Amino acid sequence: MTTSTPRRPGPLRWLLYAFGAGLPAEYKDWVLHDVTVRTWQLRHLARTCVQLAPIAVLLFVFIPGPVWVRVLAVLSGLILGFFYSVAYMYETAEHRAVKAGWPLGTAAGTRDADKADEIEAEKERYNQRWRTQLPPS
Repeated sequence: MTTSTPRRPGPLRWLLYAFGAGLPAEYKDWVLHDVTVRTWQLRHLARTCVQLAPIAVLLFVFIPGPVWVRVLAVLSGLILGFFYSVAYMYETAEHRAVKAGWPLGTAAGTRDADKADEIEAEKERYNQRWRTQLPPS
């Protein structure tokens, strides 16, 4: 992946993208950047906030009862929404990349390639710690 940031969509297109709409082909590189950059998980959570905010406001306004009941109901829904968002974070990122025109597995492969040295060092530490050499027979 290149070090320069590809052309990003404007606020309205980003908002539609946050809600799951596809972007034109000219933003293909930006979508891959969005789901593979070092902060891709934070970006995913920001999109989740944007998705859940209107629902939370509507629920708070239209649920009858005392304020504490409405707050707890909305909070429970937000917790559940974030739980599922985090649970399917990798699949969602991959789906966004595929929707932009990248082959399946490109997002995960790009993230892994960017961290190849770190992954190799972790494997080496694991092997040194937990894999012992058998004595020669």
